[in-house]
Amino acid sequence: MPKTKRPKRGSLAFYPRKRAKRIYPSIRGGSNSDKLKPLEFSGYKVGMLSLLVTDTRKNSPTKGENIVIPATIIECPPLKVVGFRAYVQDYYGLKPFLDVIDENLKKDRYIARKIKIGETRVQEKLKKIEENKDKIVDVSLIVSTSPHLTGVRKKTPEIFEIDLGGSNVIDKMNYAKELLGKEIKITDVFREGEYLDVVAITKGKGTQGVVKRFGVKIQSRKNMKHHRQIGSLGSQSPGRVRWTVPRQGQMGFFRRTEYNKRLLKIGLDSKEIKAPAGFKNYGIIKSSYILVEGSVPGARKRLVMLRHATRAKTPFLPVDIKEIIIR
Repeated sequence: MPKTKRPKRGSLAFYPRKRAKRIYPSIRGGSNSDKLKPLEFSGYKVGMLSLLVTDTRKNSPTKGENIVIPATIIECPPLKVVGFRAYVQDYYGLKPFLDVIDENLKKDRYIARKIKIGETRVQEKLKKIEENKDKIVDVSLIVSTSPHLTGVRKKTPEIFEIDLGGSNVIDKMNYAKELLGKEIKITDVFREGEYLDVVAITKGKGTQGVVKRFGVKIQSRKNMKHHRQIGSLGSQSPGRVRWTVPRQGQMGFFRRTEYNKRLLKIGLDSKEIKAPAGFKNYGIIKSSYILVEGSVPGARKRLVMLRHATRAKTPFLPVDIKEIIIR
């Protein structure tokens, strides 16, 4: 009699499934550019809407016709450059050498909610970097978000690093010095029609069982002991439970990256997209925003990170929006 075979039940994708360290992800690395400019940005997820656009895809059966596509709204207030970090190379890889922090941060009442600013010693640190400029191999920006300019209704900002494009380290350092204490806008990083990668923390669902967490089949009604559990923990040998066996545990609140999201629109005037009573569970958009094709991980009001696409086959595809449909 032939042996009966079937695919394994339950998905082992993204294993191990552990909670993220914080509610917004780090984003350094991945994207690259020869142009001297910031390579990443961030924004707060607002919600979704529909767009009536002209299909510009080359091999699409509806090319040239008007189609309706889903899009996610992300409010993107400017990022404030609070400092920059110089890196040196050692045996184990890149190592932070020195952080230069803007000396005017002590007057910023929003930054004071997040970190305590001590002595900045900007000139002393710049002199030390100048003396060791031959050792420095990379420079990144330290930026702060501006949630008080959005509809999120919070005042404490998030602080993180973003990469700089370009191949010359000296040019990066001079560029970072010029940006110190200034703001970066979404138009300084991206343009309409580009493809992005979105990095975010997904919705948290707490501890869940194997049926919801892995998609394990529910036992039949004749199984008297249990129905929403796995049938066996594994073979008798080896005398342990393998990591491939589905078990209960954390579901959601994971760091996930979605690739190749087309940037459909960069809106600088928030009045273009205002809903009559604001967006559900978010509020009213008050600053610049972007529309990204498709869905984006995470809950509303959550900070998502945006970077240039690392796997895009087509880096740019023009967008022709006919109508924005808000329901």
